[in-house]
Amino acid sequence: MSDDTIRLVTIGRIIRRRWRLLTLLTVVGALFGYGLSVVFPPRYTASVSVLLPGQWEERELLTQAEIATSSVVVDRVAATLGRRGVGGGELRDRVSAKAADGNIIKVSGTADTPERAQRLADQLARQFVTFAGRINGADPGAGAAAGPEALRQKVAQTNRRITELADAADPGRAVESVQARTELEKLRSALQEAMKKLDEADPASDKAGMVVMGAAPRPTGEAPPTRLQLVVGGAALSFLLAVVGHLAAARVNRRPRGGPEIAAALGSALLGTVDVPGERSEHRPEGRGPRARLRRLLGIDTRWDVPTPRTSGDEASRRIRYRRVCARLRQKLPAPRRLLVVVPDGDEVARRAAGQLATEAEGDVVLRVVGVPMSRPLVPDRDTESGALVVLSTGNWTTGELAGIAEACADAGHQVVGVVVADAVRARPTRTAGRPPRHATPAIAVGEGARGGGA
Repeated sequence: MSDDTIRLVTIGRIIRRRWRLLTLLTVVGALFGYGLSVVFPPRYTASVSVLLPGQWEERELLTQAEIATSSVVVDRVAATLGRRGVGGGELRDRVSAKAADGNIIKVSGTADTPERAQRLADQLARQFVTFAGRINGADPGAGAAAGPEALRQKVAQTNRRITELADAADPGRAVESVQARTELEKLRSALQEAMKKLDEADPASDKAGMVVMGAAPRPTGEAPPTRLQLVVGGAALSFLLAVVGHLAAARVNRRPRGGPEIAAALGSALLGTVDVPGERSEHRPEGRGPRARLRRLLGIDTRWDVPTPRTSGDEASRRIRYRRVCARLRQKLPAPRRLLVVVPDGDEVARRAAGQLATEAEGDVVLRVVGVPMSRPLVPDRDTESGALVVLSTGNWTTGELAGIAEACADAGHQVVGVVVADAVRARPTRTAGRPPRHATPAIAVGEGARGGGA
């Protein structure tokens, strides 16, 4: 697994073999999300649009959006609402404004109830329009708004006075009167031109009169994240983290899986691979107590990354593999052929394989099977044995644990003469006697000469 590409079949195997644990972790994540929704109460957001008539550049709209959430506007909103314990500093985190298309500033307010959110958005829009109008000189109550109108009245009065002076002058009788009328007409023209330029340059003429486009609608749903989103998000996140955790643990797993790798870790030669039929329930490690029962209940007492047992051949083909291992032992050992068979404790597959080897030895090789704890390996001292034979299954033991078995054998005076790897397989269904399978091959008689062949 550490060198393989992660495929969908791997994730499917995790879900199939760890569904109880994944279900529990998903429920825990959902409960955690629900707890967050209780700690952080639901929020509601109301929005209202403010129209800015005239021609506005993009940077000017951004400036108006900043003005809408400025401390001056927010403090006035807080003073208008008059809530106890709620000031402008706290409201500043609950209001927002952004420039939209069409010279529109959209202001929003967030509160713990729909009614409060609606009032907050309405007050924010009103205070923004009032404050922005004063800045732009369009506030009807401000003195700056009466300035241009008063100036126009003064100009009108001046024009009437000029007309009166021109009429009162003696037309055509004196040079002084002609010059006076000329100067008065120039003054009239200058005043009209000045008023025209003043009207064109008046910033309030095209950028005044911001309009609040109706009251803020009362929100009907919670602002994200809602309680449902927190619950679903917590469940999905827990499930995802559990799957990623399984993949990460398998990625860093350094347990040797092949026969040559196991033999190299033990410092010996691989004598063969044998098949042990049985169900997955028979391969669960033994254990008692609440912790072991909990592991069995959650389905974590067996490894999930062990490949699915393949279907083996018939009983005759399985016995051939055992006989070939025994033949290699006879060729490898001098007489008397006595061996100590070392099997890790809790490895049920290896224990059954060692028992079958002892049966198939037929007295030519005397095998004494002993169990060794993997936490602190301890092998009996050498007596009449010619060495030690290690029998174990694949994918269950680390390189350090295998090296510990080799050191324990050496400490007891045993030389590891070989390694036998036991694979768990699924036995084929037994057929009814007297009805051979279709296209069956003839049975092959296996004698002594067939025992020394390659596995």
